[in-house]
Amino acid sequence: MKIRLTLVTIVFFATLPISEAQRYGTAVGLRFGNNNLYRTVGMTAQQRITKRLTLEGILQSDFKLNTTFSVLLEKHHPIISKRFNYYYGVGPSFGVEESFVKDPEQKQILHTYGNSTTGLDLIGGLELTLLNTVVSLDYKPNINLAGREEFYRGQVGISARMVLVKSKEQKKRQRKRQKAKRKSQKKSSFNDQINAIFQKRN
Repeated sequence: MKIRLTLVTIVFFATLPISEAQRYGTAVGLRFGNNNLYRTVGMTAQQRITKRLTLEGILQSDFKLNTTFSVLLEKHHPIISKRFNYYYGVGPSFGVEESFVKDPEQKQILHTYGNSTTGLDLIGGLELTLLNTVVSLDYKPNINLAGREEFYRGQVGISARMVLVKSKEQKKRQRKRQKAKRKSQKKSSFNDQINAIFQKRN
């Protein structure tokens, strides 16, 4: 019963008229991650750069042996409306992590920490915007390129972000900048024409 009520609530909010939707330009909040080794808490910030593309930065840590930072380019696709969408992306990651190395001769697993790591993060998830809050559920696998023994680590994450700049406000600012740029170009073109006339007379 509770599951049905939750689904009905999500569908109701997601199918509200698009004109009432709180689409975001900039959103910042918390992300909680979990894999089979440790749990993390971190900061997440998303910035919309085009209609369906965002940049997301994730800084997360277990406050013991693992701290990572990722920058992801993500593409969004609406499912029911622009408030409810799925997304996927990719980007580099850097961190300080623990590693486990198998020693078959001694039949031991060597545990090391403080390893500087470089890798590639993939991400795929669902995102819902309600009022001034963006909630998302994602799966973020990491492919290790250097610094760690394990080649692959997967992580499930839940994020809650507060909308700082709405997409409408962002578009208004972009239009103002473009208008000011055009005015500046016209002014400089007019000045060039005046200067050219005076140079011809001289």
